Amino acid sequence: MSLKGGSAPARDCPACPRLVTFRQEWRAREPDWHNAPVPSFGDPSARLLIVGLAPGLRGANATGRPFTGDYAGDLLYQTLQDFGFAHGTYAERADDGLTLQDCRITNAVRCVPPENKPTGAEIATCRRYLSATMAEMPQLRIILALGRIAHDSVLRTLEVTPSHYPFRHGGVHHVAGKTLISSYHCSRYNTNTGRLTEAMFHDVFREIRRVLG
Repeated sequence: MSLKGGSAPARDCPACPRLVTFRQEWRAREPDWHNAPVPSFGDPSARLLIVGLAPGLRGANATGRPFTGDYAGDLLYQTLQDFGFAHGTYAERADDGLTLQDCRITNAVRCVPPENKPTGAEIATCRRYLSATMAEMPQLRIILALGRIAHDSVLRTLEVTPSHYPFRHGGVHHVAGKTLISSYHCSRYNTNTGRLTEAMFHDVFREIRRVLG
């Protein structure tokens, strides 16, 4: 598999046949969408890396930028602005001019999966890119995992057993010289059901700011 810039799959990455088929179907339906592996967003010199699950079908898969174009991005980018990690105006498109400060965003799986559910094999296959993303961040101190799948994938990338560091919202673990902080994913489902509130999400970022000093 080819690596673009060391940490991103090629546009036509063939690694996961099911995702390739799904990607091709949506290229035919929506030729103006990104419909390709979504690269990380933000400066590799950042101290904070945010790891989500995978691109949303009508969000990042359409726009080409993580968490851009769907509700999860509305909450995430507003929170990043509130805590000084993002500047500019978020307008649900990749060319809105929004910039990140001391923060980078990526996904455990770079291609959109059917029903937003990647398989275990797809998660494992894409982990090479998460590993490369982390490796090219020399000042990385904190990893924020959004959801259990991202949490477990980060731990496996750090070559530790996930069961030794169980997922819980607001959990803080010190692993391999990094601080792993976990949160429920900022999806519409989680916020609509009350599993995650804006206040709960803000508490996570307060802890991130406390750790960064």
